[in-house]
Amino acid sequence: MIPLTKDNVNHPVHYMAGGIECIDAIEAATTGLVGGQAYNTGAAIKYLWRWSRKNGIEDLQKARWYIDRLITDLAGESNDKSV
Repeated sequence: MIPLTKDNVNHPVHYMAGGIECIDAIEAATTGLVGGQAYNTGAAIKYLWRWSRKNGIEDLQKARWYIDRLITDLAGESNDKSV
């Protein structure tokens, strides 16, 4: 059960929506994914989840960045530009 008091460390308000905590949605959405695919999917969800309650357009841009990395990975392209 999530406490009703404000807790910016364990249950930040900007990660709650409709009685669901973002981390729970991320864990469900990334089940079966591994490595970068799991991380990039989770990060994109995190920024999409909170954009209207925290950093607006900046969070949407961050979500797009992680989605672009995921697409690049799935397309078989290298994300490492130094190689």
